[in-house]
Order: sequence, then C-alpha cells, then structure tokens
Amino acid sequence: MTVDQRSVRIKKLEELRKAGINPFPYRFEVSHRSEQVKENFESLEQSEERITLAGRVMTIRVMGKAGFCHIQDDLGQIQLYFKKDVVGDELYALYKQIDIGDLIGCRGKVFRTKKGEMSIWVESFEMLAKSLRPLPEKWHGLKDVEMRYRQRYLDLISNREVKEIFLNRAKIIRSIRDYLDNDGFVEVETPILQPLYGGGSAEPFTTHHNRLGMELYLRIADELYLKRLIIGGFEKVYEVCKDFRNEGLDRTHNPEFTMIELYQAYVDYNDIMELMQKLLVHAAREVLGRTTITYKDEEIELDCEWERLPMLEAIKRYSGIDAENLDEAELKAACKEKGIEVEESRGRGKIIDDIFTEKVQPNLIRPTFITDHPIEMSPLAKVHRDDPRLTERFELFICEIEVANAFSELNDPLDQRERFAMQKQLSKLGDKEAQVMDEDFLRALEHGMPPTGGLGFGVDRVVMLLTNQTNIREVLLFPQLKPE
Repeated sequence: MTVDQRSVRIKKLEELRKAGINPFPYRFEVSHRSEQVKENFESLEQSEERITLAGRVMTIRVMGKAGFCHIQDDLGQIQLYFKKDVVGDELYALYKQIDIGDLIGCRGKVFRTKKGEMSIWVESFEMLAKSLRPLPEKWHGLKDVEMRYRQRYLDLISNREVKEIFLNRAKIIRSIRDYLDNDGFVEVETPILQPLYGGGSAEPFTTHHNRLGMELYLRIADELYLKRLIIGGFEKVYEVCKDFRNEGLDRTHNPEFTMIELYQAYVDYNDIMELMQKLLVHAAREVLGRTTITYKDEEIELDCEWERLPMLEAIKRYSGIDAENLDEAELKAACKEKGIEVEESRGRGKIIDDIFTEKVQPNLIRPTFITDHPIEMSPLAKVHRDDPRLTERFELFICEIEVANAFSELNDPLDQRERFAMQKQLSKLGDKEAQVMDEDFLRALEHGMPPTGGLGFGVDRVVMLLTNQTNIREVLLFPQLKPE
C-alpha cells in the first residue's frame, strides 16, 4: 500500500463527515445474509419483500447512471445493483465514492440479472465503516504465507477456504464436547498459573506474581490437577485447555496450544484406547459426514481396527535396534552405528525416544497405538502388569503425527515419589524437561486414588488431520511468529 492510497481514503472520510454522514455508525439492522437470500430466492422474489443485508465491498463497477458491486458477509457473497434514479442523486454520489474494503448496509428487493445472477436491487444504503487501507492487490487469493499468519483478518477476508478450516475447528471441538458430555464426563477448569509445573515433560514459561512475591509457571499440562479431582470423588472429568511449552516451533508445535485432557476412574489404558478411537470417529462423522479422512495423499479409514504395537517392538521392527536389554551406554553405541545423533546428557528414556522419533514415527501412517513404554520415559504411568520394566502407556500416531498420550495412571504414592526423585536426578544432570517433585500432589495421592485411565490429545493436531492441513499454523488463528 502506498501512502497516497491511504491519504485518498482519509480525504474521502473527511468529505463524508463534512456532508453530515457518519462513516462509523452504531448499528444496522440486518434481516438476511447472503446464503439465506440465495436459499430463499424464489419466495423472496415472488413476495417482493424488502430485505436488508450488510457486508464488505469486494468488487465495484460504475457504469454512468447504474452500477454493481459484490459484498461479502460471513456466509458468502452477493451482488448489489445500484440505479441512480432509484437511490437518488445523493446516495448515488455516495455509491461512486465507495472503495473496495468498505463495509456497507443496503435495503432492497431480490431479482435476477439478464445473466441470471441472484442480486439485490438497492433502494437505499449507508456506509457502515470506511476502510482506510485497501485490501491486498490479490485479495481474491492472498498467497503471502507470512502476511496470512500475521494479518489473519486479511487471510479470512481473502480466502474463504481458510475460514472454513476454523468453522470446522469449532465444530470438531463441539462434537468432542458433546460426546464426552453424553458419556457422563464433567467439564471442569483448572489453574493456568501454577506454583509448580507438572504433568508433562517440557520446559515451562516462568512469570512472577508481585503481590505474592513468588514465581509462577504457565501450565504445561492439566494432569496433576485433574487427578486431584479424581481423588476428590469425581469419576469422569475433562478439560478443554490452553497449555504452554517453552519449546521450538515447527509444523506440529506452537508454544501455546489446545489440549483436551480427560480422566476416568476404574478403567485402564485399554479402555482409554477404545474411547480415543470412538471420539475421533464421532468427530469425523459429525463434521465431515464420513469416517474416511484424506491427509496429504493418504486416505485413512478411522472406523476400523487400529494396530496396537509395543514401543520396543516398533523400534526393533523399523530400526533394527533391540533396545529391550540395552543400557544407556549400549544404546548410545547402537545409535552411533545407525547414524542417530544423541546428546551426551540424554538418559536411557530420552535415547529410546530419539530412536523412536527418527526411525519409527515416519512409518506410522495408519492409526497406530504405540504401547508399553519403558519406565524411564513415563514418570506418571502405572507399572506394566506383566513387565516391571515397562509402563501401561500408549501414544496414538496417525500420518506420522503424535495425536494422543495416555496411561493407566500411577496411583501408588510411594512409587510416584520414587519416580519424581528419578526425575529430580535427571534435572540435576541438565534435563530441562524433567518433572519436578510435587509434594502437594503426593499428599493428595496418599489419600487414595482409584484405578484410573487418563488421556491427553492435541486439538490442533486433530484439526490438522480432519481438515487436511500439514502445518499447525494453518489451524491456529494467531500462531506464534518471530518479530517482524
């Protein structure tokens, strides 16, 4: 945009005010939106009912004593027809001063043009907001990715398909809420500002409360507070939550993201696997009208049997490394042989995770539950009933994306204390993602928590899968970006 374009529009604004026209009025009564007009066109045409619409001017064409423009509202676009001897000299002069991007409201009746286009024959109209900046030159298909993310409002104006993604996002969240509500879960809210961070392996954002004179953390997960509710007597709880992790940005990570975490008493991770699949199948059916999704070039059927593959077996299958009986030094040697880079400070659990991420995850296209993680990787999961070296945990992968993480929750307070102590040692060795000792949670756990299954899944990643978007920024209205 040049300075002259903005100056010209400001001059028009001043002229409107001098003419006694308020370019930013307080309200406008809208009777119909564009799609409602099209859906009910025949009856509106027959009745010659006068209707009102409002929207943003997207095209304009003046032809002497008549002209056309298209306005866009939240449902679509519709054409308006202006005739000088109908609207009068004063309003027609105002019409000729309209710019693309202005918001206007109009009153008139519907008709079809000679070319058959459904239109509104305008009898009166008014300016609702004068746009001082023109839309991007290619407003009909804004392509500059950086501009799209930084100025999402222009992206939404210019690209209808982008708006559809976010309409579907709202539907996906609503469908999951409906399923859980109908299944007897209670939606709750837990603190975002926490005196201790926990429930996940991540580096937190730190802040300071002046009045209390203490450090606080933006939550990295909801887990420990939701488990307190299970201890307190709730049997099914969930939260749609904003979590924050002080980590890098890539196609599946944003420092601020949306999770749904849920906990159910008296079930284990096998029950939670079934629940996770039912949730995704339900969301797909409700929002897409089908249970087959397309992601990149893959067609994925959700309503089928999902593979359950133990983690160490998956590593052996895809990397050739038999990690089950290897200690830390032996794992590092195996990684070196396979060309897998591992930081010297990584412990056994982190090394296994590195191998999995590089060698296994790219192969997980069809829905797959990766189960039974080594105990070093899962400080909050219950020891596996058949092998004390493992835990009852699963992660769900679809199209290489980690979608969900779940446990048979650890409810032995003494075991939990030992796990926290192990994490504390990792922290001393430099692991910034190690979990901290939470004495208040341990105290709650010592009052008794029933057998419990817990689940956390990334809403943003679910939306990516159901809307065929390969970058998390496409499903976040305002993703985190580097400064301009």
